Amino acid sequence: MSAFDDEFGLFGEETETERRSRLPGRRIASSDAPKKERRRRDAGARRPQERPRRREPTAPADPWARPRMATELLQFLAKRLVSKPNDVCVELFLDESGEPVIELVVDPEDLGRVIGRNGRVAQALRTLVRATAESPIAVDILDSEEAARPFA
Repeated sequence: MSAFDDEFGLFGEETETERRSRLPGRRIASSDAPKKERRRRDAGARRPQERPRRREPTAPADPWARPRMATELLQFLAKRLVSKPNDVCVELFLDESGEPVIELVVDPEDLGRVIGRNGRVAQALRTLVRATAESPIAVDILDSEEAARPFA
């Protein structure tokens, strides 16, 4: 028999009825009653709980506030990703169908950093921008040479 077995009385010679813990116990005062007992005692004095009221969503005073915030976030993140932060340009405008579009223009050397392997960085940027805008918004990533070309 090990010291552990002896301490906890697992394999002692005592019978089940005589088995007691040898560890010091804690007496429970009347105020420290278990939660179930407290609930039963206080059941008669319980007040009905009010449900919290849900706030109605309010439209922002400026409908362009969120897309502008998303534009600033994209500019902040893009400037931290590229090696030439002064060449980063971010613009917010509406496309032909009236949907908001954010256009990110970077130096051609930095295009790979912004797009990432298999487009993972670009997808992450789009996800963050859409979450910030709280609405569907397109993000176009262009290099400065492509942005300078006229539409054909």
